Amino acid sequence: MAKRLVLAGYFGRGNLGDDAILLGFVNGVKDLGYQYTVVCGAPEFLMRDYGLRGVSHLDFKAIRTMIEQCDALVFPGGSVFQDVSSVRSVAYYADLVKMAKKANKKVVMLGQGVGPLNRFLGKRLAATAFQSADVIAVRDRGSVASLQELGVTGKPRVTADMAFLLPEPALDSGLQQFGVGDMKSVGLSARPSGNDRGKQVIKVFSRLMRLLFENGWVPVMIEMDREIDRPLLDKLGKEFGGKVPEIRGLTSPIQLQQRFQRMDAVLGMRLHAGILAATVGAPAYMVSYDPKVTAFANAMGYPTPQNIETTTAERIFDSFQSFMRDRDRTVDMVKRKRDEFSILAKENIDVLVSSVGT
Repeated sequence: MAKRLVLAGYFGRGNLGDDAILLGFVNGVKDLGYQYTVVCGAPEFLMRDYGLRGVSHLDFKAIRTMIEQCDALVFPGGSVFQDVSSVRSVAYYADLVKMAKKANKKVVMLGQGVGPLNRFLGKRLAATAFQSADVIAVRDRGSVASLQELGVTGKPRVTADMAFLLPEPALDSGLQQFGVGDMKSVGLSARPSGNDRGKQVIKVFSRLMRLLFENGWVPVMIEMDREIDRPLLDKLGKEFGGKVPEIRGLTSPIQLQQRFQRMDAVLGMRLHAGILAATVGAPAYMVSYDPKVTAFANAMGYPTPQNIETTTAERIFDSFQSFMRDRDRTVDMVKRKRDEFSILAKENIDVLVSSVGT
């Protein structure tokens, strides 16, 4: 009889990065016969966009029933155990773990990004959740250190983000090239950060867009989270004072992969802008707002990211120009790293099979 899984994470809520994790997991287990239901933001969107069965993250009665009937509660990845904005995320997912263990079910953590955790309650809840897990795999060594700081015993396996299991899609000949004439194209992925409601991000990226335009680049603004990024893109466009190409309203990370295939580079803050670019061999210059972005860039062999709160548009642009000076060589490196991380990401599936069976 097929094993039944309940998948938990920040899925089906309009964030292309988190949905890339989910689809990577689905691709990784496609031949293993698992049955699964996804705890998500909008089950109707999950079915419409991906053909996956989900249950609302607010339907606790249905979630409890599913957990009681499943073989394992599985966290396929992401940074849900963090308390940057509040402890609500940590508390919610820790409650799911508690529910699963009360029902005597296995809890499997895969490709986890742990933290940042800055509050006493957040740390305590996360420590309890991870200590209760039957097996843990994390996506970077920084997450190992975070677990050690929390006092979690055992040695987690270091794998990679599940989004690296997304295959490179076929090139869509119907999509436009974003470059104009001799100008090259670069996708810009910005997100709010800091205590000033993103004012520093707007200041830096609006100036950065002008520098790119003036030096032979067509910047293309990318919406990766429909709730968080959309207002920021509106403000960036207004601050820039002119029409800027943009990508909005995508319903799948696969669509974003196809757009990245048509670009010369990506310049972004969001972790999964860098990861999805890598899956199609596009180089990504990263700007950091969170340790996970720095960890990814270092693992890819990219320049250590500048922190958005302390840098300037001029510094980012100069470093980006240097980064792109030998694009062919950089692309070769990206493809090698992509293949390495794909192998590591597959180890998440090995961890799942070893723990739960098939």
